[in-house]
Amino acid sequence: MSRAAAPLDPVPAGEQPAAPRHVAIIMDGNGRWATARHLPRSAGHERGVEALRRTVDAAGELGIRYLTVFSFSTENWRRPPAEVNTLFALLKAYVQRDLGRLKAEGVRIRIIGQREGLPPDIASLVKKAELETSANTRFNLTIAFNYGARDEILRAVQAVARDVKAGIRDDHISESDFAAYLDTSGLPDPDLLIRTSGEFRISNFLLWQAAYAELLFCDVLWPDFGRSHLEEALKSYNERERRYGAVTPGAG
Repeated sequence: MSRAAAPLDPVPAGEQPAAPRHVAIIMDGNGRWATARHLPRSAGHERGVEALRRTVDAAGELGIRYLTVFSFSTENWRRPPAEVNTLFALLKAYVQRDLGRLKAEGVRIRIIGQREGLPPDIASLVKKAELETSANTRFNLTIAFNYGARDEILRAVQAVARDVKAGIRDDHISESDFAAYLDTSGLPDPDLLIRTSGEFRISNFLLWQAAYAELLFCDVLWPDFGRSHLEEALKSYNERERRYGAVTPGAG
């Protein structure tokens, strides 16, 4: 995709692009969406939840097996308390409203990030969602909440150090050994990372896991994101060649 985050070419009617196994999304632009409509930021976050519902449904229909979304970062605590409370309330409402349906549809829910510091009702609900869907295998939805990649890596390093000191493991650590200490243990690395709203940053999201992910930045604000945008992203992904550092014949 161009540096200017130009709109992607639409997918022709009747065609469905091949899906990557794991897509990660930085859901950005809720506040700007609301501001442009002279609405409170909370309205943008509410519409963002609707976009998440659309995207989860579309991802499953398009053959994606794993979807990871960035919902609330460790840096978001710096926002006004009222906005933070709104984000907590929306996560709670989403899980309460959708858990039964997602469970019935074979969706497994995981929440990654710091559990410490979460309000007790949120922490309890998160645990409930994970336990009740733990046997599901059709689709995997991971929500990064109170998450920061540097924090995740630091916690993993500290856990490795504790285990080495306690004699639980030796000090020869491979990449796969270390990955098992991350919040995403058991999940494949993302193949495609999408950020909405036209920003060109990955904002401390999945820094270890996205080492070889294809990055795609689109102008659409998250509340407006839907199936057509996901299809366009998959089309762009399928036009790329993933070499993982190797050289292929004819490559520059």
